[in-house]
Amino acid sequence: MPIPADYAQRLVLSDEVHARPYAQVEAPEQISFLALLADDNGAAATQALARLFERMGRPRPRLDAPHVATDFGSFRLKWERHTEFTSYTFFHRGECAAPFASGALDAVPADWLASLPGETIVATQIAVAKAPEPIPAVWEIAHNFADHPIVGSAIASGTGYVYTDFRVHADHMSRFLVFDCGLGRYRAGRSVQRLLEIETYRMMALLALPVARRVGGGITAAECDLSALTERMANAGVADEPQLLNELTRLAAAVENSVSTSKFRFGAARAYYELTCNRIRELREERIPGLQTIGEFMERRLAPAMNTCESVAQRQDELSARVARSSNLLRTRVDIEREQQNLQVLEQMNQRAKLQLRLQATVEGLSVAAITYYAAGLIGYAAKAAKSLGLNIDTDLAVGVSIPVVAVLVALGVRRIRKSVTRAT
Repeated sequence: MPIPADYAQRLVLSDEVHARPYAQVEAPEQISFLALLADDNGAAATQALARLFERMGRPRPRLDAPHVATDFGSFRLKWERHTEFTSYTFFHRGECAAPFASGALDAVPADWLASLPGETIVATQIAVAKAPEPIPAVWEIAHNFADHPIVGSAIASGTGYVYTDFRVHADHMSRFLVFDCGLGRYRAGRSVQRLLEIETYRMMALLALPVARRVGGGITAAECDLSALTERMANAGVADEPQLLNELTRLAAAVENSVSTSKFRFGAARAYYELTCNRIRELREERIPGLQTIGEFMERRLAPAMNTCESVAQRQDELSARVARSSNLLRTRVDIEREQQNLQVLEQMNQRAKLQLRLQATVEGLSVAAITYYAAGLIGYAAKAAKSLGLNIDTDLAVGVSIPVVAVLVALGVRRIRKSVTRAT
């Protein structure tokens, strides 16, 4: 039936739940896994993948695909592009003399493998073998792990057993030994995928630990500097406040720079750690007598490292808040001092205005007197001229009588002009 047009991202969102499907694994099988850190969004990795397809005589894959899975005959490849790393999982089915005597990488072109872009963060071998009867004791398989202490458990309701030591061996690979007691291809594939994700996500989570150690030292120094500045603030005078504010601003900038450079790493560590814990829970582990389970091992070893990172991130946020509060307090003090100074300036301006008003009144009085004087003189000259023309005028009397009249008129005129100017302003 006709329906409205699809949302532009409908198919992409619908296919997201099918992304990165589990591979099918059937014992005996060797799996080699590489996770490489990349800083170019995986562009170089897709080019390397395309070169492998061309070399093996296969059509080039889609370069924008987040994952690619194919069977080259001698080995199978599953490639995935993640946000911070690119992963390569190689599968090779067949018997071998010992679980880790050979690996799936032996079938991969060595020169192509060496040319892969990025830095290795995880390199793991998983040997999936048919479970012997009875299941070997721990001491019987210890030689596969160079006699290191082994961690292991029964998984998937007892249909599989997994052993590891979580160490990097002489071949630069970590190791997992899986005994298949009836897992089946699909459940074995899911179990292998979970083991690989546990190894990958725990290493990606631990990328935050060196950052936490580096940032932790800076936080301690910044806390000491802030305490010293706060103590100086308590006893500082008005003249010292600008210098204190300048130092506090520089400290705030240094703290915020530390936050901005490490916040992503700490946030990513929390996400990777949560993914690691989820994958461990999905294994549904059952204890093997005498062995730590993977979950117990991670709880004892990985959790403290993550707690350290979380503690440093929290200290960093608290320090940033303390610096902000101290800055606001000092700015408030400076603003209050400035307001007091501005109030004093306004009072001085008010006093000057009053003085100017008095001077203006004095000047206006002098102006009225001067204008009256000159006007009376003019009237005197006019009276003398009239008397010369034969008019009977007493010039002194005329001048005397005109003085108050002229003074009143001049005063009224000056007042009117002052009011006109005041209204205009």
